[in-house]
Amino acid sequence: MPVAAPPFDLPSFEAAAGEVFGDRLALAGRYAELLGTDGVVRGLIGPRETPRLWERHLINCGVMAEMIPFGASVVDVGSGAGLPGIVLAVARPDLEITLVEPLARRTAFLDEAVSVLGLDNVTVVRGRAEEVAGHVEADIVTARAVAALDKLAGWCLPLAKVGGRLLALKGASAADEIASHQAALVKLGGGEAVVRLCGVGLIDPPATVVDVVKERQVSRSGGRKKARRR
Repeated sequence: MPVAAPPFDLPSFEAAAGEVFGDRLALAGRYAELLGTDGVVRGLIGPRETPRLWERHLINCGVMAEMIPFGASVVDVGSGAGLPGIVLAVARPDLEITLVEPLARRTAFLDEAVSVLGLDNVTVVRGRAEEVAGHVEADIVTARAVAALDKLAGWCLPLAKVGGRLLALKGASAADEIASHQAALVKLGGGEAVVRLCGVGLIDPPATVVDVVKERQVSRSGGRKKARRR
């Protein structure tokens, strides 16, 4: 059965969107419509972003999916309007995604979007990352430009399993951030951060993602977690 055209225009990005969302392209279009209407009214998306929702937001977030294993659990920190969390849930129904967001007006939008889109693989949690640490743990933790890398890792790495990864969508300064904050990442239990480019050959420029593996658990005070004596 052919997929209905998305409600929001896809101009020259239709091929890329089709690659990212496949047979869920119409569902992605419904989300684009929510962002461009309720998202703007509620102040979650700037009105100037509406013409470039597909290019700058949906596709740019969606290409991250190529770095996430099948069936992984994902926590999206500071989810805001659902970027990249809801985008990943639309593109990858095999993922179990938790959206962590402290602001009530944003979690209200997220709850409504999850309901309207019928995303039964998504849970919305209102709270700060520091508050849900110890209660939520995932294979992958995502975040999109919410803070400098050292601060971001301090929020996100405690939510990742040992061996799991932080995938942070960043911009052109990603390599400089790594150079400045690698020591802090190690102190937080992370390994060597690596810049990955997602969507190469699909979007120009590709999405820039900082990839950090969580190598060890640390205590809240920042030291190594001691093993309990039996």
